[in-house]
Amino acid sequence: MSIKPNTVVSLTYELHTTNEEGQQVFVEKADEQNALVFLYGTGMMLPKFEEHLAGLNVGDEYSFELTAADGYGDLDPGAFADLPIEMFKDAGLPAVGDVIPLQDNQGNHFRAGVTAIHETTVSVDLNHPMAGKNLIFAGKILSVREATEEELSHGHAHGADGHQGH
Repeated sequence: MSIKPNTVVSLTYELHTTNEEGQQVFVEKADEQNALVFLYGTGMMLPKFEEHLAGLNVGDEYSFELTAADGYGDLDPGAFADLPIEMFKDAGLPAVGDVIPLQDNQGNHFRAGVTAIHETTVSVDLNHPMAGKNLIFAGKILSVREATEEELSHGHAHGADGHQGH
């Protein structure tokens, strides 16, 4: 069976990006013991990631690069903010480099990277950590199967075999 909409895909991958010197830098991986399992074609994955997997079969290996624009977007210079230091009086002051959870006025949760601590503010970067970076993927397709009715109605995979609860 090949990868197409409404199939559950299980795969391995290694993700690299490049640094300022143009050298590949390892980011993360999913191996056979901890494979990535997802419902293909439902918008859970980056669209261009899925596009590169379309039509592949069990055992196929893949390797491709997504531009920053096709991944998590270019760095948005407007996505930096200074938060009042009083926001952190209960939880404690974060350190530069920490990733902190935030919530907007509509109740949406997101994460921000701490870039600086000042006398009255904490500067944060609201860009996705992979924004502005090309994403280099390589891996292997482990399994492909039709999604169950329950998975389709829930909009996500229930494990490689379809029986993982949540």
